[in-house]
Amino acid sequence: MLAGGTAAALSACATPGTASAKTKLPNIVWIVSEDNNPFIGAYGDDLARTPNIDRLARNGILYRNAYSNAPVCAPTRFTILTGVNAESCAPANHMRADAHLPPELRTYPEYMRQAGYYCTNNVKTDYNCDVEPARIWDESSPQAHWKNRPEGQPFLAVFNSMTTHESSLFRAKDLGVDPGAVRLPAYLPDLPEIREDYAKYYGLMEKMDAEVGAHLADLEAAGLSEDTIVFYYSDNGGVLPRSKRYCFDEGLRCALVVHVPEKWRHLAPAGPGSRVDAPVSFVDLAPTLLSLAGIPTPASMQGRAFLGHYMGVPKPLAFGMRNRMDERYDMVRTVTDGRFRYIRNYMPHRPNGQYQAFAWMAKGYQAWQAAWLEGNLSKVQSRFFEPRVFEEFYDLEADPDEVDNRIDEPGLRDRIAQMSKALDAHMVAINDNGFIPEGSQHEGYLASRKAGANPLKRLMALAARGAQRDAANLPDFVLALEDSNDAVRYWGAMGLSILAENAAPATDAILAAMRGDSSAQVRCIAAEAAAHVGQGEEAAAILGKLLSHGEDDAIRLHAVNALTYIGDVAKVALPQVSAAAEYDNEFVRNAARYLAAVLEGRFEPGKPTFDLQYMLSQFRKQGQP
Repeated sequence: MLAGGTAAALSACATPGTASAKTKLPNIVWIVSEDNNPFIGAYGDDLARTPNIDRLARNGILYRNAYSNAPVCAPTRFTILTGVNAESCAPANHMRADAHLPPELRTYPEYMRQAGYYCTNNVKTDYNCDVEPARIWDESSPQAHWKNRPEGQPFLAVFNSMTTHESSLFRAKDLGVDPGAVRLPAYLPDLPEIREDYAKYYGLMEKMDAEVGAHLADLEAAGLSEDTIVFYYSDNGGVLPRSKRYCFDEGLRCALVVHVPEKWRHLAPAGPGSRVDAPVSFVDLAPTLLSLAGIPTPASMQGRAFLGHYMGVPKPLAFGMRNRMDERYDMVRTVTDGRFRYIRNYMPHRPNGQYQAFAWMAKGYQAWQAAWLEGNLSKVQSRFFEPRVFEEFYDLEADPDEVDNRIDEPGLRDRIAQMSKALDAHMVAINDNGFIPEGSQHEGYLASRKAGANPLKRLMALAARGAQRDAANLPDFVLALEDSNDAVRYWGAMGLSILAENAAPATDAILAAMRGDSSAQVRCIAAEAAAHVGQGEEAAAILGKLLSHGEDDAIRLHAVNALTYIGDVAKVALPQVSAAAEYDNEFVRNAARYLAAVLEGRFEPGKPTFDLQYMLSQFRKQGQP
């Protein structure tokens, strides 16, 4: 079936490519900003100063409900590049990873070049896979530009702006707006540091908007405005507290504005100044590009074109996901129709606010956690740092801050059931790899499709039972520990770990898995469960050994995460934790630096544990500026 699908995709793109010399094609420019929600005037933000994007929207189409498929850049950029959800090709679903991109998954620049386009990328890639940018682009560099194309050749030019990237907020000095004028969402405390982060971010948005204006001016000066379809979008939500990395609207909702000049208006679903409410997600971007070039959507792609010759019926739903975020493991799946958002937390024993070294470089996160530790937050503001519930459901119209979980409301029961069923169907349709432990031999687009590798429906049911924290399910988890599939055993151990002390009747099974499972990842989860049932010292010792002698970084990272959540008994492994704080892997290193500070009693939210000098040294080794 895979070979047939690939052959069909190749055949589908061959005809337009052959005809490209005879058929005029629109030029296409993508202007991509980093890490921002629609802090944009055209989206109704009265504080925003974004005249260029506003003008683009007045003369184009504004998508009111545009979503990234992950709340962070690398998995999202994999999805954009391939038209395939990152969780279909683990470990591309993790932030950050190096998934294998099989030949069955061709990238959009490959198709566009075959159709006759000169394709450039300037300059960020971050594709979360082993694709070589030099192979798929005509040029990918800081100098890449449509101006370098052969005369008369249609172009696809991608420009990535780093101005609004999360790291810019750490260094920003200028306040774009009066901090006192900012509306803080209900989940955040009213602290000067948080208000200043918001104010600074408005300033960064204004600077980014000027860059958009410069690109538009270049097209105008070259006389190409009427020949060029222009997209502006942000790669994921963010970047203020509880946005980027999290499966709320603040993490997933993005700006998307498309200007289609008169010459190409037949390729658009609506005219200038239109507003589209139907959800669009970034898995749809690659099919849309191909559709504009007259290429049908390849069988491998999972999105639907929203412009062009092959634009489809608008989709009613947009799906999102979260797995490992930097050094912290988690698993969340979500769906929205633009009005409601349904969220499923498969690891609810972990808070949303797991300490992440890079994110905590922001003063807002530091101040928020400090206020929580001091007991100065309201119940709603504290929720970020506390264990979660399995399911959440929000009315985005009545509750745009997503703080009133209505999952148990009788009047919404049918809508919740519909969205839950749709999420299940989506996960099965894309062969979601998210339940497969990172580092498992079963990860990957092809490996996960082998018989028995990813028993997805069973894993979904098992993980859901675990997340419900019902001790009546304990026998199911014990039985899962005996399964031949490592993912099944992993989620069996996870269910027992989530039960914490209520898993005590399964102590013997937990200890057997901790001591002897063939999967080190399963041993890590079982060790955490063992610590919760009174076997902490042995559990910490085993985790310390896995941290220092793990077969790969995924095992080490599992070990240090488990140690982080077993309390003071983790001091048994403090020598290994301290050694790991100097380890040559950014995520293991940062997790260990934090844990060592906690165990030694020297952690303070205002003193970041992120090893900036180490990161800069790695950049220098890689030849990056």
